[in-house]
Amino acid sequence: MKQVQFRGTGVALVTPFRNGEIDYAAFENIIEHTLQGGVDYVVPLGTTGEAVTLSSQECRDVLDFTIKIVNKRVPIVAGFFGHNDTAALVKKISTYNFEGISAILSSSPAYSKPSQEGIYQHFMRIAEVSPVPIIIYNVPGRTSSNLTAETILRLAKASEKFVAIKEASGDLVQAMQILKNKPTHFQVLSGDDPTAMPMVACGGDGVISVIANAYPRTFSDMIRAARTWSAIDTPQNKKLII
Repeated sequence: MKQVQFRGTGVALVTPFRNGEIDYAAFENIIEHTLQGGVDYVVPLGTTGEAVTLSSQECRDVLDFTIKIVNKRVPIVAGFFGHNDTAALVKKISTYNFEGISAILSSSPAYSKPSQEGIYQHFMRIAEVSPVPIIIYNVPGRTSSNLTAETILRLAKASEKFVAIKEASGDLVQAMQILKNKPTHFQVLSGDDPTAMPMVACGGDGVISVIANAYPRTFSDMIRAARTWSAIDTPQNKKLII
């Protein structure tokens, strides 16, 4: 599989509504605003995009619209959320049209609070069928179950389909454990804007940001400056930081 890089700033795109319907004119303006602001990739159908409240057709329409407007200018990471049924998610991925999609972002099942082994098996089933790379999304505030550093590292080492973690636990100690022990192909992304700069300073690769919807230039410049300062691309400084 071709190595995909998701360093820098990704933006979790807002899905705007008007009178109960998706406002595609506003959505186009948001996409263009973020691209002109210098974000490195876009993430439609995430938590910020309210994917779990959209119908399957609305999700597909939002994704197709994003692909059309972005027009290959930056990578697109598609959110796959709201699937507590592993078998149903695997079936969806197996039959989905991934043309124009660089990777998927998916969290562990919510509400049921699966064990770490259950979470591991859930993601491994996804890896078996996904034709594109996978960014694991650890967001215990939404799922009610934290992916431990051990489980995240186990997944990263089990399959190169897993290219990154969107780490939104808010636990910088956990993030540093992942950074210290991860395989070289695996990237660590902040899932919370307030932890983005300190995580990058510790050796992280970037962020999937919400505030970048409004301030793409300012936030992207901050992340680039933090990555330059930490010199994370040099092995010598990586050893010092971690």
